[in-house]
Amino acid sequence: MLHQDNLTTLQSHILQEAQRFPQATGQFSWILSAMSLATKVIASKIRRARIDDVLGALDSSNVQGERQQKLDVIANETLLRCLGTRSGVAVVASEENEEPMILRQDTGGAERPYCVLFDPLDGSSNLDCAGAVGTIFSILRYDRRAKTPEGSLLQRGAEQVAAGYILYGSSVVFVLTTGNGVHMFVLDPNIGAFVLVAKDVKVPTASKIYSTNEGNCLGFPDGYQRYLRFAHEQGYSTRYSGAMVADVHRILLNGGVFLYPPTKKSPDGKLRLMYEANPMAFLIEQAGGKAYAGTERILDIQPKTLHQRTSVILGSPAEVDHVLAHL
Repeated sequence: MLHQDNLTTLQSHILQEAQRFPQATGQFSWILSAMSLATKVIASKIRRARIDDVLGALDSSNVQGERQQKLDVIANETLLRCLGTRSGVAVVASEENEEPMILRQDTGGAERPYCVLFDPLDGSSNLDCAGAVGTIFSILRYDRRAKTPEGSLLQRGAEQVAAGYILYGSSVVFVLTTGNGVHMFVLDPNIGAFVLVAKDVKVPTASKIYSTNEGNCLGFPDGYQRYLRFAHEQGYSTRYSGAMVADVHRILLNGGVFLYPPTKKSPDGKLRLMYEANPMAFLIEQAGGKAYAGTERILDIQPKTLHQRTSVILGSPAEVDHVLAHL
């Protein structure tokens, strides 16, 4: 039986938020509804992955040159199909596809349509061992000043109107911000709806936890290596799952810092600015944390290409400051 505080669903929360904007047409609400539907389908596929024999890699690679998992493709197609039916979506871009999908041109109406970018299945290499994976998404308003629909996507992270992630773990967790705080919902399988479990989530100011792939540390720049020595000397613990969604979710709730430094192999960093860094930075800042690429605020970066890569430092403000002090 649902607790009385869990009677607010994601759908009702979205409708309540829409009431703050009397001029709204409902397009934005429909987009978030599509994300909710798509992620329920993906969650179901993940739960049955081994039963339905959809684990493992395909012979194909994505635009990043990474070997695709079967569920990468399934998740990608599910999101594209759900978002493609929403009239408020002008452009959809996926980490898995080289080019964005142009659904409709801006007709110059009173409300601009939206652009949706997503990483359909973050951490998909965890699937074979039943580890946590996730979906990350970012929503921008269509930019009428851009010369092409594709150009409308290349906006700074600070221009996002919404961002979120879905963690497929021991429960299915939907974390969302529309620029008015961070709210957390959990899928109740008994009623088939995401229900509100935490409102205005705030990341702890400090916590002696860092999350990074320390196996690559010999390739980190000197400043990051100095920080790791500091963390070891100060008795920090390390937590790293191989899925950004899982690691950031832990930090959002328990505090700490997530690091994905540049390396000799990937001097610009490895995470994607548009699909991973921007939405996570928006969420963390809305929760009272900080997010940087080196010494530059992530949300201030002007993207040059759709699949641009970046380094990432994000989490509790005091812990991010410790990292920056060593760079």
